[in-house]
Amino acid sequence: MNTFGGQVQQSVNTQITKARWALGLMGALSIAFGAVIIIWPGISLYSLVIVFGAFSLARGILGLGAAIGSPIKSGRGWLVLSSLLGIVVGVVVFLWTDMSALALLYVIGAYAVSLGLIAIVGAFRLPLDGGDSVLLGLTGVVSILFGVVMFAKPGAGALALLALIAAYALIIGIAEVTVAIGGKRLVNSELKRALTPPNPQPTR
Repeated sequence: MNTFGGQVQQSVNTQITKARWALGLMGALSIAFGAVIIIWPGISLYSLVIVFGAFSLARGILGLGAAIGSPIKSGRGWLVLSSLLGIVVGVVVFLWTDMSALALLYVIGAYAVSLGLIAIVGAFRLPLDGGDSVLLGLTGVVSILFGVVMFAKPGAGALALLALIAAYALIIGIAEVTVAIGGKRLVNSELKRALTPPNPQPTR
C-alpha cells in the first residue's frame, strides 16, 4: 500500500511540477517581453508586432500544455481559456503584421482586458492558497485597468505607451512567477487530501 501511495505521489508530483514550470515560464516570457521594450525603446512598429505575436503565442502554447498535463481538474478550464486566447491573438498578429500602431494598441488592450477577466475568475475557481488567490485577482484587476488605458489613451506619446506596456508585462510576469513558486504548497495540500484515507464513520 505504501509502495502504491509512493508511486501515486511521485506521479502527481511530476505532473504538477510540469504545470508549475509552465506557469513560471509564462511569467518569465512576460518579464522578457517587458525587458525587450525597456532595452529597445526605439523598437519599430513591425518589430513590436512580431515580438508581441511571439510572446502571446508562446504563452498560449505553454499554458495549454500545462492545462492538458495537469492532474488537478479544478480550475483547468481557466488555464485552457486563457491559453487559447493567447494562441488566437498570436496567430491573428502574425497574419496581420502590417497593422497600424492604433490597431496594435487595440489588440493589446483587448488581450489585456480578456486576460484580466479570466484571471479574476481563476482567482475564485483555482485551488490556490489565500495569498496566491488574492495576488492572481489583483493581477487581473491590473490587467483590466491597463487594457482600459490602451483604449482610452491610444494617442498618447509612443514612449509613454511603451513604458506602460513594459510595466504591465513586468508586473504580470513577476506575479505569475510568484504564484508558480507558491504552487508548491498546492502540491502538498492536494497530495495529502488524495492519499489520506477517509475517517471511518462511527458505528452505533
